[in-house]
Amino acid sequence: MARGRKSIDRVKELMNQPEHIRNIGIVAHIDHGKTTLSDNLLAGAGIISEELAGKQLFMDSDEEEQARGITIDASNVSMVHEYGGQEYLINMIDTPGHVDFGGDVTRAMRAVDGAVVLVDAVEGTMPQTETVLRQALKEQVRPVLFINKVDRLINELKVDEMEMQIRLGKVIDKVNKLIKGMNEESYKNGWKLDASLGTVAFGSALYNWAVSVPYMKKSGVSFKEVYNRCRSGDMKYLAKNSPLSEVLLDMVVRHLPNPVDAQKRRIGAIWHGDKETKEGKSMLSCDPNGPVALMVTDISFDPHAGEVATGRLFSGRLKRGDGLYVMGSAMKENRLQQVGIFMGPKRVEVDEIVAGNIAAVTGLKDAIVGSTVTTLMEMTPFESLKHYSEPVMTVAVEAKNMKDLPKLVEVLRQVAKEDPTLVITINEETGEHLISGMGELHLEIITGRIKRDKGVEIITSEPIVVYRETVTQKVEAVEGKSPNRHNRFYFDIEALPQEIVDLIKNSEVSMNQQALERRDVLMKAGMDKDEAKSVKDIKGTNMLIDMTKGIQYLNETMELIIEGIHEALAGGPLADEPVQNLKMRLVDVKLHEDAIHRGPAQVIPAVRSAIKAGILLAGDSLLEPVQKIQITVPTDQMGSATSQIQGRRGQVFDMQSEGDTITVVGKAPVAELFGFAGDIRSATEGRAMWSTEFAGFEIVPAGMVKEVVTSIRKRKGLKEQIPTPSDYLA
Repeated sequence: MARGRKSIDRVKELMNQPEHIRNIGIVAHIDHGKTTLSDNLLAGAGIISEELAGKQLFMDSDEEEQARGITIDASNVSMVHEYGGQEYLINMIDTPGHVDFGGDVTRAMRAVDGAVVLVDAVEGTMPQTETVLRQALKEQVRPVLFINKVDRLINELKVDEMEMQIRLGKVIDKVNKLIKGMNEESYKNGWKLDASLGTVAFGSALYNWAVSVPYMKKSGVSFKEVYNRCRSGDMKYLAKNSPLSEVLLDMVVRHLPNPVDAQKRRIGAIWHGDKETKEGKSMLSCDPNGPVALMVTDISFDPHAGEVATGRLFSGRLKRGDGLYVMGSAMKENRLQQVGIFMGPKRVEVDEIVAGNIAAVTGLKDAIVGSTVTTLMEMTPFESLKHYSEPVMTVAVEAKNMKDLPKLVEVLRQVAKEDPTLVITINEETGEHLISGMGELHLEIITGRIKRDKGVEIITSEPIVVYRETVTQKVEAVEGKSPNRHNRFYFDIEALPQEIVDLIKNSEVSMNQQALERRDVLMKAGMDKDEAKSVKDIKGTNMLIDMTKGIQYLNETMELIIEGIHEALAGGPLADEPVQNLKMRLVDVKLHEDAIHRGPAQVIPAVRSAIKAGILLAGDSLLEPVQKIQITVPTDQMGSATSQIQGRRGQVFDMQSEGDTITVVGKAPVAELFGFAGDIRSATEGRAMWSTEFAGFEIVPAGMVKEVVTSIRKRKGLKEQIPTPSDYLA
């Protein structure tokens, strides 16, 4: 423990030296070895014992993680590494690799400046490798590469020394190709990975050794020696003479940026406010004396301290007792109760935290994941976190004992705060609540935690698929009348062009932007100038444009109009499923001159009815979630792999062979993928490696729509008959 105590003291000293800090994430496809790598880095830093590293799963502190052998939440730890006679503080986040937990990766990438991308030498890059790399580059997080399991390449695939180097070179080329395709500007400006420059390392996290070209020169351990020692099973020699933690953390310190350098580059991508303001200048320079600018990237619950908000501090300093404001909330002062850092599952209190660090604080009761927290009364918030996956499955949960119902409602609100990729619908009248998540495993873990950690016995339904509604045609001047008939709203409704949907998904268009900047981006994408400058609201991938001119009282009514639109978009007319990709143009409005006759009870239902009727008139369509599937099998099992995709209303669109294996790539609707894991195992005699990732929503085949809609409406207790436009416009 003395060594751990000393480590904490050194961490506290280095926190005030931003040029000697590295904030890093470890990202990879599932089972490529991230958590084993993290544990061995911690052992090298003296935080856990070397004997337990890789077995302890220090970063997987949750019971469920240890039982399943996978990382579910992102875990934080701070440690010290010496390089070139100088000590450096490494704030490290180990992230999940399973596609169902990609939201944790998105949030972690906002907190860090650099990423160690881990790739299995045998499997190579996999779909989730691409996804996590895309998330890192989107956040302007610089990557370095660690190719893991080199010992398996040598001993299981029996490659010779030349073949080993060729295979490793192919992995580097593939990752570089991905970086170039995703962010060509950064690739040209020095982000290209190059083993000779030391931005790539090779090794075995399990056996605690690694090599890089610069370290080979220092240690004298060559590729030839690596090959021979692996063949003879002498891993201890490699671990002693070329230890994993030293090679990897040397690479991190040398090639990944400190917060001062990183923020100059990153702030423009993650914050769209005015760079000339006090907070803009402070964030660009990582100024500890500027106003506080904290982005909350995680919320967890501590049984003793309550809600713990973790986030990246881009400007200012945090001390116990400070009063802060959460942008977008009721703007009540939140007072910090504790200020600390995470050391894996343990939170260590400190006196203060300055800009450039990852902080863990209590007292921010109004914060949610994605909140901007500041000392200022007004500040442009950080760009919202964009998740690459969307909820595709739902389970209904209810309390086993009625007396637990209030507790279950409270627990569900907590769970929604902890994991913003979940969509939770609470129905206090019926007692049935819905949890929508990224997949079967995600929902299994969440419902398991409600029972185990929160102590609420629940009954869960079988998982059901989440659908979406949209339109395929255009309708003009749909009229919505208020109940008192004194107010009328007219909308044109059509599908929002895919180019603009993509801009919204990539955070290139948002309501946080300066209006002129948003107008220019939309015009570049082909939108008419008058429309581009008149965007009033963006909800999901739906857009409201106000094309009216000089209508009295409209400004004070706009908030109610937007509220009515949000209600309509939350559940469309077909099956009460969320609406997406809608373009709504408000073209005319007639308002009663007396405010009492144009209040919420008049405006909201009028607008809601117009939008729902418009969706039906504009060629309403039902969309279903689709997943990309990648299956690697021995060549003689190719037929089994393709039939598993095609037999599920799926399509195969690519096949890549390498040696005696073939990788089949395709896609299939989520509705057809229940039980896929068991079926692919038995069809290929357990010889398949596979992965899935979210691939968007596609139109449900016409012949199936009636059956699907009827079953959804029945399940929700709605009338079986789909409403007609006149039902809304009566």
